[in-house]
Amino acid sequence: MTREDDPIIRPARPEDEHALAALNRAAWSPLSDVSPRPSAEEGVFDERHTPDQYLLAVLDGRIVGYVRQVPATPLECNRHVRQIQGLAVDDSARGRGLGRRLVEAACAAARAGGARRMTLRVLGWNAPARRLYESCGFAVEGVLTEEFLIDGRYVDDVWMARRLVD
Repeated sequence: MTREDDPIIRPARPEDEHALAALNRAAWSPLSDVSPRPSAEEGVFDERHTPDQYLLAVLDGRIVGYVRQVPATPLECNRHVRQIQGLAVDDSARGRGLGRRLVEAACAAARAGGARRMTLRVLGWNAPARRLYESCGFAVEGVLTEEFLIDGRYVDDVWMARRLVD
């Protein structure tokens, strides 16, 4: 039995685009994003970003978080690897373990789809995200030193991964 204030994790649907885009704009930060802040006119879904790639956290009927996971590459020989390419939780819902629940849900969905590994990239200066991923079993597998220049500072690109099967 779930409590009324427990968020649910569910797949995204096309009709979620407006709310998902609003969350994406609100959650944007140079701490976690290398691309420019999305404009109010920008949607989320296109031919490379489809609803089936997203899992949403919904609380009281409102989207308060998402995770996007996709194949790491288009290569058949790499189909066993999935990659998290986006994670956000609305400020109003932080501190409830939603980031962890979304990461774990993405890993479970990838495992159910036959994946053996989950990878991700995180900016070196994003210590809160790195701690979250480490607590979910991800380990650093490589660092591209000074890969990005953001706000006049060079920032490392940290590659992390986790096995999905024993």
